[in-house]
Amino acid sequence: MSSIELTPSQRTILTALVNLFREHEDAVKGEQIAEEVDRNAGTIRNQMQSLKALQLVEGVPGPKGGYKPTTRAYEALDHQRLDEPASVPLSHEGEVVEDANVSGIDLTSVHHPELCRAVIHLQGSMRNFHENDTVVVGPTPLSKLVISGTVDGKDDAENTLMLHIDGMEAPSEAPNH
Repeated sequence: MSSIELTPSQRTILTALVNLFREHEDAVKGEQIAEEVDRNAGTIRNQMQSLKALQLVEGVPGPKGGYKPTTRAYEALDHQRLDEPASVPLSHEGEVVEDANVSGIDLTSVHHPELCRAVIHLQGSMRNFHENDTVVVGPTPLSKLVISGTVDGKDDAENTLMLHIDGMEAPSEAPNH
């Protein structure tokens, strides 16, 4: 668990930086982050100063410059930085989302007889996800679990989607692991 306490705004901006850096593998301009989080570029520059002071981001000077997350940024967000993470596909309204990967699934109400919910942790942009959109997660690498559901809400600071689960499927044979 990280000992750095971030404000919701700092967490949202840092998460956007990590996602954009993962997507482009290059320094991310403040304007790109501003567009991703729907904020003013000046606000992003101001927040980056505090994130630099916390050693969570580094500035890259020059025309191809911008910002890069540090190792501490991944720790502060409790993200593992994997060179080749296992791919857990995500579909949104029937279309595969190419620039997103599922990093975790929490089943939050498995004991409730009528309501089944999940929290989906994403790596990638959540900008195009909205309430009542249909989403399919999976198959997961080991169990081949596939979850289909409807978006109940999203948390940009945590980069999570809350789903009302419409269905879950997994093969009945033993997985190969």
